[in-house]
Amino acid sequence: MNWSEIAEDLERSSDWLIIWGATKTAELLFQPILEEFAKDTGKDFAKDFFRDALKKVIHLPEQDVLKEAYGKALKEFLQLIEQELIDNHCQDNQIREYINPLKHFFVREDVAAVLGHAFELDCKSIDTRIINETWKELTAPSLPEDFDWELVSKLYVRAIKKIINDSEKLRSIHTAQAQIETASSIKDLVGIPPEFNLRTYAEGLQEQYGTVKLESLDTTGVYYSDLKLWKIFIPQNVRECQEFLPQVYELPKEHGRRLRDKGQVDEAEITEAELDRYHRAYRSQVNRSILEIVAGNSPVQKVVILGDPGAGKSSLLQYLALIWAELPIRDLAVPPTPLLVELRTYARDRQAGTCKDILTFLHGGNITCRLDQQQLHDKLKAGQAIALFDGIDEVFDPALRDEVVTDIHRFTNDYPQVRVIATSRWLGYKVQKLRGAGFQHFMLQDLEDEQIEGFIQRWHDLTFPVGADKERKRDRLQKALRESKSIRELAGNPLLLTMMAILNRHQELPRDRPELYNQASRVLLHQWDVERLLEDPQLKDWKISLDYKDKQGMLRKVAHHMQSSAKGLAGNIISATDLENILTDYLRGIVEKGEPRMVARQMIYQLRHRNFILCYLGTDSYAFVHQAFLEYFCAWELVWQFEKEKTLTLERFKNEVFAPHWQDESWHEVLRLISGTLDPKFVAEMIDYLLAQQVDKSVYSQQETLLQRRTRGRKTALNSARKKVLNRRNEEWIEMSNLFLAAKCFAEVRNKQIISSTSTQLMKRIQSEIEKSNSYSMGVEMATELIFILSTIWQDNDETLPYLKKCLTMSNVNVQRAAIQSISQIWQDETDILPLLKQYQYDNILDVQLTAAQSQKARSQSNT
Repeated sequence: MNWSEIAEDLERSSDWLIIWGATKTAELLFQPILEEFAKDTGKDFAKDFFRDALKKVIHLPEQDVLKEAYGKALKEFLQLIEQELIDNHCQDNQIREYINPLKHFFVREDVAAVLGHAFELDCKSIDTRIINETWKELTAPSLPEDFDWELVSKLYVRAIKKIINDSEKLRSIHTAQAQIETASSIKDLVGIPPEFNLRTYAEGLQEQYGTVKLESLDTTGVYYSDLKLWKIFIPQNVRECQEFLPQVYELPKEHGRRLRDKGQVDEAEITEAELDRYHRAYRSQVNRSILEIVAGNSPVQKVVILGDPGAGKSSLLQYLALIWAELPIRDLAVPPTPLLVELRTYARDRQAGTCKDILTFLHGGNITCRLDQQQLHDKLKAGQAIALFDGIDEVFDPALRDEVVTDIHRFTNDYPQVRVIATSRWLGYKVQKLRGAGFQHFMLQDLEDEQIEGFIQRWHDLTFPVGADKERKRDRLQKALRESKSIRELAGNPLLLTMMAILNRHQELPRDRPELYNQASRVLLHQWDVERLLEDPQLKDWKISLDYKDKQGMLRKVAHHMQSSAKGLAGNIISATDLENILTDYLRGIVEKGEPRMVARQMIYQLRHRNFILCYLGTDSYAFVHQAFLEYFCAWELVWQFEKEKTLTLERFKNEVFAPHWQDESWHEVLRLISGTLDPKFVAEMIDYLLAQQVDKSVYSQQETLLQRRTRGRKTALNSARKKVLNRRNEEWIEMSNLFLAAKCFAEVRNKQIISSTSTQLMKRIQSEIEKSNSYSMGVEMATELIFILSTIWQDNDETLPYLKKCLTMSNVNVQRAAIQSISQIWQDETDILPLLKQYQYDNILDVQLTAAQSQKARSQSNT
């Protein structure tokens, strides 16, 4: 081999290392392993790696895509092994002893197949038994006693999900697999013979349910008029709730999240031993995909799916029906034929006397087409159909609802071989009758991070043309979810996540959070029920003209009262008496007929049961379901008093809102929302006030700082020296907390040019703190935060990029790392960035992120 061939091989292996994010700057002790595999990519190790993972896919992606995914997966697994060794106190020289054994380890076919399994659809874990046994067979140093293969494998599977989501071609493969699996899982259900006119029925299902109905979220419909439900639907997870206790589920979402994170019950709120036992049993369950429960091969024959409003209950049943309806006509008689019944329509027809039971309702012609009663009866008797009953809760009259539930029970007795799936909101649901009939109950869970990511990818693939705008909008929404805990909390609800995706097309989230919360509350308070033509029978005799704006006004008053209480915003609690009094006072003068207090009580019922804004905590107390709405309505009420009612002056705003609360982190979101709503010149005064404050460190003694939250949960043993470092860095965060809050409030301002002097002052303060790092060892978290604030808020300022380049010459390596990361992520398209990235790519000090390496690779190919 001549020198040119050697150079070409070296260049090729270097290219693969860049693509894998495994440059020398990554500081990976196992780098030699990756370098060797990069040189030997011609041996196609990926063949064994993906041997089983993609076996159901007809058209595999090209080899380079597989090699890229293989290399990234290998790098992730090596990093996790190395970190686990570090966490077990291994020194660098000890870790390097594992390099040669690991080279032999990864070429084993059984190991490659196990690691490749993580690329399979819905993979939850990989077989650590094979990994552990294979390692023991090697002649290799023993692993530390506490080395945790299970932890490594769990984190590895999570990393693979991100690799798939970041690759458009791998995402498309997963989409194809999902469709194959779904069609196969429901295939056991028997079809109806040709004389049922299956084509007409399938076309009816497609016409009625095939296109996602988004009129209540987007009145234009211009971008989504042909968006197909079966393509965009993300199957949720469920937990079984056969011992149905509503108290367990009626908790504020933030409170429920804390309980899940801690794995315990808050004894201050839940004291009954039975409730405690059930809560622990319910939360300890492993989430299961809903498709496991409703698939044709599932042992569950009769099931009730419960969930929050907007959790996707109706979409689930429509999705199951559409999977069948989308099949080729010649195949319709083979897989399952679902019978979808909207119970509000059935109850209306039953009450009007146009049908006497479910069978005659289907025979008489529902919203899709007519099905012959006698033939349908015969097939139901043979267990050759699936019954989908949607919306028990949407039958409002309690007596009529009981009759409908009885009809479902009778239907299961008449046709015991038929699989039956019913849905309902959990609040107000009575479990006894259907549980006694043998129904198993499952609760839909909020969307998890991977499911949200999957929806975002599909949404933008289906509703945007290919191009930079699609990528930019998708990245913007993902960024909003990462940076705002409140937005992420709302995104767990499929309806609200869809609304975010719609708003994100024209508005920047999270900066436009006030508009997001306004639209979300509007959907929950008004448009939902208007779309479904729901009427509250208990209010029909009273002359009341209430719309969503009145409900928002009431909730502003409620939130303001709660933030003024002893527990404040962090408490999220209001007594039933106070809640009723606030609503009664608001309703005086609005209610033309009837007692305002009676209307207030009914409004509490509606806000809790139908609108899903308030929840009952027990002991005659209520709370906001989502903390985000409490913060939003609190901020809105304060701005309302300042701008509309003129009862709150600017001086009082400063002294009674910002002054007592700026050091309370539970208030920070409220102060930021206020800053995004007020006129910029007023916000400038608040920022000037914050910058002039001296931090009272004693206030933070009981609060968890941002740095503590970032380091919480890391599997790292802290010795006394490291604890001192952590404590010192916490001190840094506290000392600059007023600066951080001022910057975040400024970031909310829409027209920053109006307060340019404040912008300059704030920018100089941040630069000053960065420059101080030359004289002391600023931690990586602090350096990253300061550089992030500077580069994002002043991204369009002509001085920002030159200043970041200056940061590369500073003595603090953490500042250098943060600066090169921001430059590579934000300014990668600038003409002079490529030489800069090349300069630092092989610097052993700097840790250039994968984005920088990928950017350089892309630019190099473009130039070529």
